Amino acid sequence: MPLSWNEIKSRTQTFIKDWEHGEREEADAKEFLIDFLNTFGISRKKVATFEHRVKKLSEADGYIDLLWKGQLLVEMKSKGKDLDKAYKQAKDYCAGLKEYELPKQILISDFEQFHVYDEDGNKTTFTLNTLLQNIHVFSDIAGYEKRVYKEQDAVNIAAAERMGKLHDKLRAAGYEGHELEVYLVRLVFCMFADDTNIFEKNTFLDFIELKTSVDGSDLAPRLAQLFQVLNTPNEKRNKNLDELLAAFPYVNGKLFETPLSMPEFDSEMRSTLIHCCSLHWGTISPAIFGSLFQSVMDEKARRNLGAHYTSEKNIMKVIKPLFMDELEQELEKAKTDKRTLQKLHQKISRLKFLDPACGCGNFLIISYRELRLFELRLVKQLLKNQQVTSINDYFLVDVDQFYGIEYEDFPCQIAQVAMWLIDHQMNEMASLEFGEYYKRIPLKKSATIAHGNALRIDWQSLLLENESYNYIIGNPPFIGSKFMTEEQRNDLVPLFGKLDSAALLDYVSGWYVKAATYMNRSNLQVGNDKTDFTKTAFVSTNSISQGEQVFILWNELFTRYNIKIHFAHRTFRWSNEAKGNAVVYCVIIGFSNIETQNKLLFEYENINGEPHKISAKNINAYLVDSNNVFILKSANPICQVPHFIIGSKPLDGGHLCLTQEEKNELIHREPMAKNFIKPLIGAKEFLYNINRYCLWLVNIMPEDLRKMPEVLNRVKAVRLDREKGGMSKRSSIDKPHLFGDNRQPTEKYLVIPKLSSENRKYIPMGFFNSDTIITDLVSAIPKATLYHFGILSTVMHIAWVKNICGRLKSDYRYTNLVYNNFPWPENPTDKQKATVENAAQAVLDARLQFPNASLADLYDPNTMPSVLVKAHQALDKAVDLCYRSQPFPNETKRIEFLFELYDKYTSGMFPTPKKALKKKLKAKEV
Repeated sequence: MPLSWNEIKSRTQTFIKDWEHGEREEADAKEFLIDFLNTFGISRKKVATFEHRVKKLSEADGYIDLLWKGQLLVEMKSKGKDLDKAYKQAKDYCAGLKEYELPKQILISDFEQFHVYDEDGNKTTFTLNTLLQNIHVFSDIAGYEKRVYKEQDAVNIAAAERMGKLHDKLRAAGYEGHELEVYLVRLVFCMFADDTNIFEKNTFLDFIELKTSVDGSDLAPRLAQLFQVLNTPNEKRNKNLDELLAAFPYVNGKLFETPLSMPEFDSEMRSTLIHCCSLHWGTISPAIFGSLFQSVMDEKARRNLGAHYTSEKNIMKVIKPLFMDELEQELEKAKTDKRTLQKLHQKISRLKFLDPACGCGNFLIISYRELRLFELRLVKQLLKNQQVTSINDYFLVDVDQFYGIEYEDFPCQIAQVAMWLIDHQMNEMASLEFGEYYKRIPLKKSATIAHGNALRIDWQSLLLENESYNYIIGNPPFIGSKFMTEEQRNDLVPLFGKLDSAALLDYVSGWYVKAATYMNRSNLQVGNDKTDFTKTAFVSTNSISQGEQVFILWNELFTRYNIKIHFAHRTFRWSNEAKGNAVVYCVIIGFSNIETQNKLLFEYENINGEPHKISAKNINAYLVDSNNVFILKSANPICQVPHFIIGSKPLDGGHLCLTQEEKNELIHREPMAKNFIKPLIGAKEFLYNINRYCLWLVNIMPEDLRKMPEVLNRVKAVRLDREKGGMSKRSSIDKPHLFGDNRQPTEKYLVIPKLSSENRKYIPMGFFNSDTIITDLVSAIPKATLYHFGILSTVMHIAWVKNICGRLKSDYRYTNLVYNNFPWPENPTDKQKATVENAAQAVLDARLQFPNASLADLYDPNTMPSVLVKAHQALDKAVDLCYRSQPFPNETKRIEFLFELYDKYTSGMFPTPKKALKKKLKAKEV
C-alpha cells in the first residue's frame, strides 16, 4: 500500500536535508538513489537494479545507473555536469531495452538539479530545494496516478491489438466461447490491478515471470491457482501458501468465483501475455474498456477500435444537461454553507441511474466518474483546509447506485468490471487530493447489470419496491424499421398495443415508450418533491424527429404519457475519432412527464461542429422551439400552389431505358426507333449531366411496333422480367411496351431530385419540357413558375426540408410530406413576387455561365462559383422579405417562423391527431 502524501512529504524534507551537500556520482549515487526511493516507501532491492547492462545503438555495452523496469530509469552525474548530454545517453540506453522494460519516466540528476522526462519527452526541471513542491511529479512511482481523460488513447489501441493476439492464440488452441471471454476479463483486471496499486506494483507480472515455466506448460494451472487465491479471504487461505501468491489481496466481487476449465499455453502465448502486462494499464480509460473487448473478440473490429462505442464527448452531451449542470448550480449556490453542502452530499449519495441498453457500460462509467469528480469538489469545499484523518468517511457515492440492462451476456461482465476499474481510478484521485491512500478492496458493492431484453424486463425489478431511478440514460440500438427482425418487431407490440402503425417506427422508439411508461408510474408516486422525479435522456438516430415517424411516436408520448421535452441536441454527426467510424446522424432528447421552465436547445451551425445553447419556451417533436404541431401527410398542398407529382416507375428490367451508346446502336440498326426515343432523367442524370434515354411507346400503333423487331425484342424482355418479378411488376404484365406507370407531365415542369446531399446549401432544381421523361427518382411540379422555383431554391425552404423530411443515410429525402405542408409566404405583393422572379432568373443565368459543369459541381460547397453564391444570396433575401419585413438572422428563426405559419394555415384543416391516426389505421385495414 502506498505511503500517504503526508508521510512522503515528511520523508522528502528529511531527504533534502540529508543530501544538500551531495555531489559525486561515483561515491554517492547509489546511496542517494536508495534514499530517494525510500522517500516513497520503496525498497530498491525489490524493484530496481544498479548498473543494469544494455547494448547501445553502437553495439557497445552501456550501464544504466538505476533501472526499475517499466517504471523509472535514472542517470546520475556529478554536480555541474551537462544533464542534457546525460539525457541523450539515457535515451541511447533505452534502445537496448525490451518494450516492457521501457520506463514511464527518466530522471537525470546531479544531486542539485532534477530533470524529469515523461514517455512523450515532456520535461520538468527543479532543484533539490524545490523537490517538496514538485514531489507530485513522481506520483506514479509513489503509487498514485492522475488520469487524463481523452477521447481515445494510443495505449487503448495497443491494448486491443495485444489482447487480440492472445485471444486469437487461445481460440486457435481450442479455448473459446463464454469461458474465453471470462478468462480475458480476469486477465485484464489483474493487469489493471498490477499497475494501479490494487496489487502491489508488478506483483502479477512477477508471478508470471518467476513462478511459471518459460515454455508456458504450467501457466494455466498457476493462473487457476491465482484466481482461487483472489477469491479467498486472507483468513481462509492455506497457511503454507507461496509467499508471492499470499501477497495478492482478496478481491471478492464474484469476478473470480466461477471455476473455469484450463486452456493450454505455449512459450509464445506466455510471451504475449507478458507483453500485454508491459502496457500501462493504469491509463486505460474504462470508457473504452468495453470497445476494447469487443474489438478483441472481432479481428475486423480490432482494426476499427471505437467505431461503435459512445465517445466521452457525446456522453457528456447527455449527462451535463440531464443532471450535472443542475448539480453544479446547486454546489455554486451552496458555496460555504456547511449544512446545505451536507444535504447536497446526501442527495447525490442516494441518486440512482439506469442505462437500459448499457452495452459495455460507457454511459454508466462516465456518469459515475463525473459524479465522483463532483463529490470530490464538494468534499473539498466541505472540509476546506481541515485535517483529514480517514477519507473513507467522506466519500459516499458508490457503484451500487448504478444499474444497467444488456441483451448480450459478455458485455454485462465487461460493464461490471469496468465500473470497478473507474471506481478504483476515482479512489486513487481522492488519495492524491487528500494525501491518504484510499481503496475499496475487497469489493463489497457493485453495479447491478442485468442480462436480458430491456423491452421485456420490468425496469423496476432491479430496485427495491420503494426505490426509483432518478435518471435513465443511454444509447439504445440504432435499428431502422425496415431492418428489424421479427423478434424485435414483437418487442414493440406490447408497448404500442393496437397502434398498428408502430411497424413504421425504428427499434429505439420502444425505449422511449418504456421510459415514458416508467416515469408515468414512478413520478406519480413522488408527490411534490420535484428533486426525486425521474428524467430520461437518450441518444437516437435523427429519424425519430423527422419524417413519418414523428407523428406516430410523439403523438403517443405527448397525449398518452404527457411527455415534455426538457432539452435536445438537434442533428449532429456521430463521432468518436475512431478509424472506420460509422456515419450516423443523431439527436439527443432529454424528457420527462414533469414540466420544466428551463428548456434548452443545442443548435449546430455545422453538423460536424460544436453546438451553441439557446433557451426555448417549448420543444416540439421536430426539436424546434414551437407549439406541439405535427406535420401530417396531405394529398394536397396546404397553400394555393401547383401540385406535386412523382415521376414514372419504369419496372422494365432495364430494357426500355438506354445509355447514349445503346441509343446510337439502336437507331443505327433500327432508324424508325428514333421517333420513339426520348431523353430520360432520374436524380443521377439530373444532378450529374448524364445522358440517358428511353423508349417511350405511349400510343404506338401495333403495326409500327411490328416494323421494329429490335424494339419488339426489348418489349418481350420487359414482359418476361415482369412475369418473374414481384407483385408491382406483375401488375404491369399486360402493358410491357410501357413504363409500370405513367405520371409524365404534359406541360413544362420543375424537377426536384428525390434524394439530395445534406452537404449542399440548396437543393438543385431545374425546368424541363414534357418531352423529357422523368423517373420515380425525381419529383416534379407541373405548371411551376419562376416564383415557385425561387421560393423553393432558398435557405428558407431548405430549413423546412432539414426538419421535416425523412432521410436516406444523411441525404434529404424530398417527398410530398415536405412539399404539400410547406408554408408559403402569406400575402406577398406583386412587387415582392416580381423581385423573387428576377432573383430566380439571375440564379438560372448564373448557372448558364458554366455550361460544362453539372449541378452537382455547381452546388458542391467546395466548388460552387461565387457568381452563383451571390445570386442565391440575393434570392434568399428576396424570399425572406416575402415572409416578413426583415431578413431572418439564422435557420433557427426561420424554422420557428415556419412552424408558427404552418400552425396558422392548418388550424382546423386536419382532424385531431387521434382522429387522423384512426383514419389511417382504418384505411390500412381496408
